[in-house]
Amino acid sequence: MTMELKLDLHIHSERSPDGIMPLEEIVSLARARGLDGAAVCDHDLALTGPPRFDDFLLIPGVEVSTQLGHLLGLFVTGPVETRDFLQAVEIIHSQGGLAVLAHPFEHSRDGARLAHAVPLLDGVEVWNSRADRKIHDANALAASFAQVCRLAPFGGSDAHCPQEVGNGFVTVEAQAFTLEAVKAALSEGTARAQGRRSRAWYAARSQLTKRRKTGAKPLSYVKWAAFAAKCCAQDIFWRGD
Repeated sequence: MTMELKLDLHIHSERSPDGIMPLEEIVSLARARGLDGAAVCDHDLALTGPPRFDDFLLIPGVEVSTQLGHLLGLFVTGPVETRDFLQAVEIIHSQGGLAVLAHPFEHSRDGARLAHAVPLLDGVEVWNSRADRKIHDANALAASFAQVCRLAPFGGSDAHCPQEVGNGFVTVEAQAFTLEAVKAALSEGTARAQGRRSRAWYAARSQLTKRRKTGAKPLSYVKWAAFAAKCCAQDIFWRGD
């Protein structure tokens, strides 16, 4: 007998340069919003050996920055210390993890650049609650790409701020309430990804966090102010959900 689980497969903790949430806060918020589990995927820093809970699945992950864009490694057991796409996929698979293309059309509509990577991938993030900020149909393009390439659908909020947790998620039928069972279910390609768009302001907020953490120069804050104004304008005039 299977059970339906609701999972946000892309969240950033305070370990990311632009994140602010401790793991405990992520788990608490996710529970409160009806999630059964979440994947913590910090920038180029894998979450390994996460705490275990009886009523919540905390999935170890990482978001790797590569020459082809961002790559999610889910169910990893160690670091993924490379910026090379092919090497990153190989390392993720060597750890028994799943290699998932993250928000592939956030910055470009060019799917041809990704064609050679398709045979290596386990799935595509077809819903990302931040992805439509620059290209309004980025998620739709990702969903079409996954369907044409017959890759499993994944989804998450890409939350960097508390308000974003659970904005994107998948529902999946798993055989048991374990990481192994969830990984197997996601690999089958039957998950359903959905969610709602996060406010653009949260992208500005996380960029401000990054500047504060890294000790950015004053000029960087001037550029941030222009970016923040643009994000606020997007929120005012946005006509989607």
